[in-house]
Amino acid sequence: MAKVLLITGASSGIGKTTALTAAKAGHKVILTARREELLDELVAEIGSDQALAVPSDVSNFAELKTVVEQGIEKFGQLDAVFANAGTGVSTAGTENGDAEEWKKMVDVNINGLLYTARLTLPHLRKSTGHFLMTGSAAGRNIIKGSVYGATKWFVHGFAQNLAEEMKEWNGRCTTIAPGMVNTPFFDEPKPDKLDPQDVADAVLFAIEAHPRNCVREIYLMPGYKNQD
Repeated sequence: MAKVLLITGASSGIGKTTALTAAKAGHKVILTARREELLDELVAEIGSDQALAVPSDVSNFAELKTVVEQGIEKFGQLDAVFANAGTGVSTAGTENGDAEEWKKMVDVNINGLLYTARLTLPHLRKSTGHFLMTGSAAGRNIIKGSVYGATKWFVHGFAQNLAEEMKEWNGRCTTIAPGMVNTPFFDEPKPDKLDPQDVADAVLFAIEAHPRNCVREIYLMPGYKNQD
């Protein structure tokens, strides 16, 4: 059955690939990210009858509220949300870290996630819907001095708590936790790592699972090198 799916961080990488995969499967998508021109290109590729782009900064509550409102206005409902937007830092570690970079990262990786949940849960309750978020292997393993990893630990902890909250009305909550993915997130290509399609496939698996099956987490890691 076709669903209406909202995706944050949809302009490239995991978000873009998930949007294309969901649309190919017959779902409708509400797309948001900061880069409007890339979103418009994605809507043109999918088709405006099946996709809507509303640019926003997920760390801005008011902008994100507009995304949700316009999505509901166009499609009439919201069945699933993939809170995928995230960012990292250029300076690793704590002692040598950049406080301004930390603030930006926390605003996106934590506050943006919270804002997305707060604004969409009332609509997901109506549809007995599904909230998904991008965690990381960095949120399941200890990485020396990684502040980025700590924000992903928050994602994993929040997801477990949110799953219990949504269970009260039979909502489903899933953490998609990939290891390194070959996306523009990294300065250098990572061809021997996961592909964005691997993550998109995981998202679609969770969304399309039978309602009795609440897929709480999908943990993906790169397999053997140079295997297609």
